[in-house]
Amino acid sequence: MNKFNENRKFHMKFGAGILAFILLSASASELPLMNANTPLSFEKAIRAAQINDPWLTGNVHKQRTIESMSIAVNTLPDPKVTIGLANLPTNGFDFGQEGMTQAKVGVSQMFPRGDTLDIKSQQLKTQSEAFPYQRKDRESKVAVTLGSLWLDAYQVQQSIALIETNRSLFEQLADVAAASYSSALGKTRQQDIVRAQLELTRLEDRLDQLEQQKNRYDGMLAQWLTTFSTENSAKYAAPLGSDFTLHNIVLNQVLPQIELLNSDLVYKENWHKPDELVLYFSNHPSVVAIEKKVNASKAGIKSAKQKYKPEWAVNASYGYRGDDPMGTSRADLFSVGVTFDLPLFTENRQDKEVQSAISETEAVKTEKLLLLRQLLGTYSSAKGRLLRLIDRQNLYKTKLLPQIYDQAEASLTAYTNDDGDFSEVVRSRIAVLNAEIDELTLNVEEQKIRLELNYLFIDSLDTSTTKNHMNLFNSRQYAAISGEK
Repeated sequence: MNKFNENRKFHMKFGAGILAFILLSASASELPLMNANTPLSFEKAIRAAQINDPWLTGNVHKQRTIESMSIAVNTLPDPKVTIGLANLPTNGFDFGQEGMTQAKVGVSQMFPRGDTLDIKSQQLKTQSEAFPYQRKDRESKVAVTLGSLWLDAYQVQQSIALIETNRSLFEQLADVAAASYSSALGKTRQQDIVRAQLELTRLEDRLDQLEQQKNRYDGMLAQWLTTFSTENSAKYAAPLGSDFTLHNIVLNQVLPQIELLNSDLVYKENWHKPDELVLYFSNHPSVVAIEKKVNASKAGIKSAKQKYKPEWAVNASYGYRGDDPMGTSRADLFSVGVTFDLPLFTENRQDKEVQSAISETEAVKTEKLLLLRQLLGTYSSAKGRLLRLIDRQNLYKTKLLPQIYDQAEASLTAYTNDDGDFSEVVRSRIAVLNAEIDELTLNVEEQKIRLELNYLFIDSLDTSTTKNHMNLFNSRQYAAISGEK
């Protein structure tokens, strides 16, 4: 009987030892790959979202509209032709009765004030120059938005994988506790079994919550990746693959490592003054676009000043007269004249229009100042958060995670030697799981902040090739913002 009890106790300790090996090696093993036909990578998601963004197409058409108008406004008004009968007598309506009766054909041409046409044309051309920078800014914002969504979805997906891995370990731990309790040889109590089942239930609840978050991010990703039937639909769908679906999106298992633009500036301990940082943001596409808007509004001031000059019109007419009642031929008549207005009363019209144009220009300048302040604030916030995040990552790698793993190993070793508490083993495993998820959150958050910082340093490039297309990144900047090497 004693030999049977010793053998049973040996088998219980052997099972607990096997479980200890599984628990301690789980953190070092790779997460299980999720079944998927076409995992969506970070860079493919960004590229597809940029290609499929209808805003960019609409912006191209708006640019073409302004460019066409800049040509149209620089053309003189169409001449006006007048055809009519003049001075026809009413007592007989005889064309030859009176010498003043004429059949007249006239033409008149208006000439706008000063250089109004050239100024308006140049103003519209300047406005159209802002659109490529707007598209570049939009592409950068899409990369940040879609990239952040992808990273959030990745964090949820990997958290699910971590919990799935630990759930199997908790199930084995519960089985070992149940076996130890049934043998009546170990220190396992009924409440330990209940605690193990409770933790399994909590894991199930956490998985359900994460699945809800995953469905939310899938829907938000689908908003950017959805393609409609267009003449270029095959081209648009190419980055995603033919078997890609927007339902239950599975992401690539590799966390992208985004290269920082101006990393030396970001990692410096000292903080630059706002005047120094403005130089880095002065070539940002959104800033350049507003600068184009300022220049266009300045042309509006010139246009308003042209209203102090007169507007001219030239008219000419030819009058045909019939023979008199005696049959004598009458000479035909030719008339020519010039019409112009006199801007004499300018105090309440021209002066006010110039003042209005000046105020409009100053208002646009304030938009630029507000944008620069926003970029400065975003940089200050992102840099501070990134530096503190790196400190936390170092703390996790060098101290927190090793200590948590050591605690889990020590509590499990004590329990297998009948010298520990089962509740402590469960708590230590929960702490390991939470720490691994926290570390995952830190790593994902780092990449999101890098995306945010890279957006600030996307400078203005040569946009001559972006008039009819939206690929506005050079190779290094696209690699930095998409994570490609």
